[in-house]
Amino acid sequence: MKVVKFGGSSLADGEQFQKVIDIVSSDSDRKVVVTSAPGKRFDGDIKVTDLLIKYANKVLNKEDFHEVYDQIISRYQEISDYYELDDSTMNTIKDKIADLATDNYIDDEHLMAAFKAHGEYMNAIMLADVLNHEGIAAKFLNPKDAGFLVGGEPNNADVLPETYSNLEKIKLDDTKIIFPGFFGYSTDGSIYTFTRGGSDITGAILSRGFHADMYENFTDVDAIYVANNHVVDHPQAIKKMSYREMRELSYAGFSVFQDEAIIPAVEGQVPVNVKNTNNPSAPGTLIVPSQFLFNPANPITGIASSKRFSALYLHRYLLNKEVGFTLKLLKIFYKYDIPYEHMPSGIDDLTIIFDKSKLNDETIKNLCNEVKEVLQPDYLEWIDDYAIIMVVGEGLAHTVDTMGEIIDSLTQNNIAIHMLNQGASRISVMIGTQSKDADKAVRAIYNTFFN
Repeated sequence: MKVVKFGGSSLADGEQFQKVIDIVSSDSDRKVVVTSAPGKRFDGDIKVTDLLIKYANKVLNKEDFHEVYDQIISRYQEISDYYELDDSTMNTIKDKIADLATDNYIDDEHLMAAFKAHGEYMNAIMLADVLNHEGIAAKFLNPKDAGFLVGGEPNNADVLPETYSNLEKIKLDDTKIIFPGFFGYSTDGSIYTFTRGGSDITGAILSRGFHADMYENFTDVDAIYVANNHVVDHPQAIKKMSYREMRELSYAGFSVFQDEAIIPAVEGQVPVNVKNTNNPSAPGTLIVPSQFLFNPANPITGIASSKRFSALYLHRYLLNKEVGFTLKLLKIFYKYDIPYEHMPSGIDDLTIIFDKSKLNDETIKNLCNEVKEVLQPDYLEWIDDYAIIMVVGEGLAHTVDTMGEIIDSLTQNNIAIHMLNQGASRISVMIGTQSKDADKAVRAIYNTFFN
C-alpha cells in the first residue's frame, strides 16, 4: 500500500482538488492520503496557515478578527462551491474555525498551535467529503482517534513511540483514509504542531506506522534536480538518490522539502517518491533509505550552494603545539550561545564557519573582542562574504579522479577555493568560496559532470 501526501499548492482550490482526486482514484494502492492546508492559488495569494496565524494574533491582541475569519472561510467555501456540496461540511468548518476564538488554552503557545493546525484539519474534512461526493469511498480520520501522539513543545512537536503501535492497530480496506498533516495530540489532549513542512512529517510517520510499500510526496515540481534551476538552466532531474545524499545536499539548501521530515519513513525502510500533482505521469525522484539499493550512473548526484555563512579566521604561530586552544575558543562560543558549523585548520591557522542567520552585529563584535582578549591571536578577521558548495554523490566514494575534476573545474573558471573538506563517508565534498563565486562554482561543476 501507499501513503500519499499532497502539498498546499496541490490543495489550493477546487481545480487542484480535482487533480488530487484523479491521482488518488487512479491507484487502488493509495489508501492513506495526507492533506496540507490550502496554499497559494496565484502569486501574491495568502496561504490559509498564514491567515490562521493572523487570526490567532488578532485573538491574542484582542483585536477584531472577523475580516480574517471571513477570508479563511471563503477559501473552503470556494472549494465547496466548485463541487456543489451541501451545507453540512461548510457548517462544520465554520463552527470549528469560530470556536478557536473562544476555546480555553493553557497558554499562548498552545493557542497558536491549535489555530495553525486547523488549516490541515479542515482540508482533510473537506477532501473526504469531496471524494465521497464523487463516488470514491473515503473517511476522515482524526489524529486523536488514531492515537497519533506527540511530545515536545506545542509548536515543535516530536512523535511519541506509542504512535506507531497505535497505527498498527488500524485496519485498512478499500475506503480511502484522509488524514490531516502537520499536527498530533499531546497526552493531555492538546494539539501540538510540527515545524513548517509538518505535513511531510505526518506522511512519513504514517508510512512507517502502516508499513507502507511507498510514500508518495506530491508537490508542484516534476522531480528533485541536480542543481537549482535558478542557477543552472534546465538541470537534469535526479531519478534516484539515497537518503544520506539528500541529507548532505539539504545542508546547503537543496531540497523540495525538509530532509529531516522523512526520517520516520527512512527508519521504516520506506522509499519516498517525490512527484508532481500537476504532472503525475512524470516518474519523479525516488529517495531510497539505504545507499546500497542502487548503483549511481554518475559519481555526482547533486550540487548545491548556500550563501548563509560567515567565518572567523585567526592566525597564531605554533597554534598546533598549544594545548587547550580550541577548548578556550569553544568556551567563548558557549558563553555567547553560538553554534558553529565547521572548523577547518592548519598548523598556524584556524577558520570557524558560522550560520550567520544565528548571529547579529552586537554578538559578532563581542565575540571578536573576547577572542582577541582570551586567545591573543597574531591576526584575526571576520569574513561575511562566505559561501559553501556541496558536491554530493554515492559514486564519489568509488572514484579516484572525481575530486581532481571538481577542483579543475573551479580553477579553470578562476574561482578561489577557501576551504575544502571531504567527510569520512566520502560521499560529499564541501567547498568554501566567496559568496560572489557560489553560483559560478555550481555552474562550473555541473558543466564538467553533466554537459
